Amino acid sequence: MEYVDFGVKMKNGKRQLVLNKGPEKFIFRYEDGSEGQLLDCLVEQAGDERTDFDWFDAAVLSFKLTQSLIGEADKLLYSESLDGVQFFTGDND
Repeated sequence: MEYVDFGVKMKNGKRQLVLNKGPEKFIFRYEDGSEGQLLDCLVEQAGDERTDFDWFDAAVLSFKLTQSLIGEADKLLYSESLDGVQFFTGDND
């Protein structure tokens, strides 16, 4: 069973992604804005035959990263709407 702890902010301002997979623990630390480098690292780890980190793990973490970024974008949009900017979805008459 895998356990993913994603996007936890650390005291130094970095984010931490932890994947527990059996007896192994994979910890990825990254800064906001370096998500592209994180994806490169996931690909590199998936291709490394010395670990049990595989392409499925990389795909799951990539998906989690995308969800996190979408959530952050939604927060920004919501924050802007509270500052007097209105967004219309087309559902209003």
